[in-house]
Amino acid sequence: MPSPDRGSASYRAVLALPHARSLFAAAMLARLCYGLLGLPLLLTLREGTGSYAVAGTATGLFGLTGALLGPVRARLVERHRHALILLAVSYAVLLSALAAACAACTGRLPVLLAICLAVLAGLCPPPVGPLMRTLWGKLTTDTVQRQCALSLDTAAESTVFALGPVLGGFLIAVSSAPTVLTVCAALVITGFGLLAAALRRASVSVRATSPAAGRPRSPLRAMGFLPLLLLVLGIAAALSLCEIAIVAAWGTVAAGVLTTLFSAGGVLGGLVYGRRHWRGALAHRPLVLVAASALCYALPAMVYAAPAAGAALLLAGACADVLLITAYQLVDALVPEGSRTEAGAWLNTAYNLGAALGAAVGGVLVDRSGPPAAFAVTAASLGACALICALCTLRRRATDTEGDPIPSRRELPAAEPEST
Repeated sequence: MPSPDRGSASYRAVLALPHARSLFAAAMLARLCYGLLGLPLLLTLREGTGSYAVAGTATGLFGLTGALLGPVRARLVERHRHALILLAVSYAVLLSALAAACAACTGRLPVLLAICLAVLAGLCPPPVGPLMRTLWGKLTTDTVQRQCALSLDTAAESTVFALGPVLGGFLIAVSSAPTVLTVCAALVITGFGLLAAALRRASVSVRATSPAAGRPRSPLRAMGFLPLLLLVLGIAAALSLCEIAIVAAWGTVAAGVLTTLFSAGGVLGGLVYGRRHWRGALAHRPLVLVAASALCYALPAMVYAAPAAGAALLLAGACADVLLITAYQLVDALVPEGSRTEAGAWLNTAYNLGAALGAAVGGVLVDRSGPPAAFAVTAASLGACALICALCTLRRRATDTEGDPIPSRRELPAAEPEST
């Protein structure tokens, strides 16, 4: 049974850590740009080119480029301390250029220019989430406190991404899409400028290894990391697939309400998780959470009604956010120092690719088999992900037992306090 944490494991104690408040506040301001960006970018491109098809294509390429190259940018920031502000300035300049071009050429912006500007901007988003989670690993003093910090960070990030589109829509209504896109660029400069200043004051280096230590290994080579990516990809694909099934089953209004329940469940679940001390090995939690998510998504397949889908999404949201928090904790256990920011970016990439894959599969599945079948496939796919990862874990343990006379050297730590 879980028991309440004491001492260092409170959100107040986490924010009282030296320099934690300034770093966290700056990171949240930088994240606000990412929460706001989607709708202004799409509508700005639509205004400039006069075509939703072009705008959708350019926005999709922007997102795909950002997701695929996220680990590369994270590696760059982790190894070169000045790369963060250079990426931020480049990103802000390209967003501003895109906004200015679309505002100046309403309905007449060349398609190739619009797509090129969008893709170039997608090359540059600084990795604020992975960087902040690496910094929490440096600021906290034990695993219990680190769990609390990562839970707070994830809940705050989820809140920003849930409220960002609403705020973006309101700002567009009172001004214009290019203006709001320019505001996003200003947020990038302000947020990352404050974050860089806070890093200098805190003397926290984002480069975890010295040049003499050699180049850090890729986190993809860390034992147990690839199965973790599969679980994160699966949980994101399940949400996208389920959202399309809900739209097809009960309409867009119901989908908006139910998606909000997913976000609310994620924030509440993450905050509760961060304040409790959970017994048992940390390595087992992702499998348990994905299996629990599969059961959640099976509920609307068995009881085909909007209330059942709402309950499923509320619980699935809690499982999803806690899974992400657990994945961030496991990065510290699986990935050597010097590659953890890149590892966090790989988790983001897996989530984004999973969301895109789920949307693609969901559309085809709903058209051919209907929403109930989509809910059933969602649950079955998550169960398959959990089974595959469990088999990989068993195989790895068997290999370790045969090849390593001291198995404890490779065991992942349980969630007990330890010094860093």
